Amino acid sequence: MKIAAMAALLATMTTAGVQADVLLLDAIQDAPPNSGSGLIRPQRGETMNEVYAGFGEPKETKGAIGEPPISRWIYPDYTVYFEHQTVIDVVVHRQ
Repeated sequence: MKIAAMAALLATMTTAGVQADVLLLDAIQDAPPNSGSGLIRPQRGETMNEVYAGFGEPKETKGAIGEPPISRWIYPDYTVYFEHQTVIDVVVHRQ
């Protein structure tokens, strides 16, 4: 009885991991290009001042947390992540 329960649990865990990987890959592949034919957004390595000058004021900001400090600027179509004053990633919001 215990062996059957353990086998069922392991099968469920394995399937869940595979589904999560597929969803993540789909989200990455579906992101529009960072160009005029897609969605222009900040680039990794830009400073906060450069992002502000190029894209304007964000609709919302989240203060820095952690060490190193990570902060977020939220725009209508994407969120910009900063480490200190430098862009480390930009994530396009799913529609």
